[in-house]
Amino acid sequence: MAELQRSVLLSLDEVLFRLLAVARDRVLPETEKVDTFDALGRVLARGVVSALDVPPADNSSMDGYVMRAADVPAAGTVLPVSQRLPAGVVGQPLQPGTAARLFTGAQVPAGADAVVMQEQCVALPDASGQGLGSVRVDAVPSAGQWIRRRGEDVQHGAEVLAAGMRLTPAAMGLAASVGASRLTVRRRPRVALFSTGDELVMPGESLKPGAIYNSNRFTLRGLLLAAGCEVTDLGIVPDRLDATREALRRAAVDNDLILTSGGVSVGEEDHIKPAVKAEGWLEAWQVAMKPGKPLVFGAVRRGDSDSEALFMGLPGNPVSSFVTFLLAVAPVLRALQGCTDAMPQAVQVRADFDWSTPDKRREFLRARFNAQGGVELFPNQSSGVLTSAVWADGLVDNPSGQVVRRGDTVRLLLLSSLIGA
Repeated sequence: MAELQRSVLLSLDEVLFRLLAVARDRVLPETEKVDTFDALGRVLARGVVSALDVPPADNSSMDGYVMRAADVPAAGTVLPVSQRLPAGVVGQPLQPGTAARLFTGAQVPAGADAVVMQEQCVALPDASGQGLGSVRVDAVPSAGQWIRRRGEDVQHGAEVLAAGMRLTPAAMGLAASVGASRLTVRRRPRVALFSTGDELVMPGESLKPGAIYNSNRFTLRGLLLAAGCEVTDLGIVPDRLDATREALRRAAVDNDLILTSGGVSVGEEDHIKPAVKAEGWLEAWQVAMKPGKPLVFGAVRRGDSDSEALFMGLPGNPVSSFVTFLLAVAPVLRALQGCTDAMPQAVQVRADFDWSTPDKRREFLRARFNAQGGVELFPNQSSGVLTSAVWADGLVDNPSGQVVRRGDTVRLLLLSSLIGA
């Protein structure tokens, strides 16, 4: 694909359209079966269809007594207790004029049509000591009360989870409730990660003048793992064109995506762009967003084959790298796994701040909820202040040139959904 001119600034929406168009053409074809117990975060390749009704039979939603509503014409009616029904026990048909003691989840016996909670009943002992005694019902029941009907949650043959869904804890529970012990999912994306920059050192090493610790390596690896990827860490690559090209070639062999941070600007020591061009193709690398203007997207050939690994190069500033991953890389990873909803979801919240000097680019401001239910901003919105990303609950998505006044409604992207979605 042709390289875009350096002067062209693409909107984030246009960039996402291009990214997802490519990724959706490359949905990972391999699938595997996994135990439902271990399926958290995986993406379904095949929908889950229920082989039974849930619940499988009418059951009680309360601890109490089950009876025929017609047998209790008035409060204070006394009925003999004919049987005791804990959950998991199938009782005998209920005889007219009797009640049964039962507990939450217990199957409602044939012939019964109402449950009265135990707080509205008084157990009366059997004088002979031979039976279950009787019960005084202090509330007149209506037919059907406190009974969960067969199939009211899920009906036999219904698709309860659709292909393309990323499995949450609740989805795992729903799959288990219909008896699905194993699920067919897409394989995990394989991502190679490396950083560029001779100034970068690892924590634990001595920090020489001009050097900085490589925080992006930790942040991006964590984000990739949270996104369900298999990560190959290639470390820090020297700021040389030949070294960058060699790293790209190695990374392309066994990976679906290559992700880098740093080296995507226009300086003489920024080699990512020419290296990707030499080893494959380059699509876009400037975005009208703040933070995160520079972005490289392309692909790297796998040796002499016709296949290639996608490539995304993020800016080196810590917050720029973090935000660009959430807004651009994460949707690509979801699309590669066949997710039907690759885009992040936003909520509308009240701004408890003023933003009087907006940028001409679309801004993503680090914000968090306060005790009054609104959101406030981190005082320093610089792209180098990683503290803001730890402090924040989300990103205020502020349109280009938009002034925000205290009390306005703003659009917030929750970090919990961006990282875990």
